[in-house]
Amino acid sequence: MMQRRVLVLLAVFVVGAVAIVAGALAFLPRGAAPVASASAVGGPFRLVDQDGRAVTQADFAGEPFLVFFGFTHCPDVCPTALYDLSQLFEALGPDADKVRGLFVTVDPERDTPEVMKSYLGSFDARIRGLSGSPEQVAAIIRAYRVYARKVPTGDGDYTMDHTAIVYLMGKDGSFIAPFNLKRPPEEAAADLRRYL
Repeated sequence: MMQRRVLVLLAVFVVGAVAIVAGALAFLPRGAAPVASASAVGGPFRLVDQDGRAVTQADFAGEPFLVFFGFTHCPDVCPTALYDLSQLFEALGPDADKVRGLFVTVDPERDTPEVMKSYLGSFDARIRGLSGSPEQVAAIIRAYRVYARKVPTGDGDYTMDHTAIVYLMGKDGSFIAPFNLKRPPEEAAADLRRYL
């Protein structure tokens, strides 16, 4: 009698579990669900560099490039990233001419081409500073899925919160991966050479 109750309870449990799993499966979408891919980062842009020349993504076709978003009034993160990028170019030696570095402003109100040129004078000359109208900068920020927000300071000025990722883009302009500059420059250079 006790054995029969256990079997009945076990059968009820199994039937209930099957019903729950079947019900859950009925609500799952049919076929493969769309997954965000690396190609969802990056895309066409039109900006100006620190010399006032128009720049588009087509200017980098056929060579990998590293992109960092920041602003010239940044007290620590941006100059550190640009210093690390400069060290990477030095560690690459002659291979440095096979890759490009881009510093794209998230603060187009203050970061004019002239300001960018002066600021970038402290870093490797192969790093190009890109700016543009607020609309042009907003477009590249959206394309690269960058977070950027103006934050008022107590003195009536403002600073910028922003994504602090270095984007490694392939020779075809597609996103490869975030690139880690927080390691010895020689190690970063060896990693980057795989994409040259």
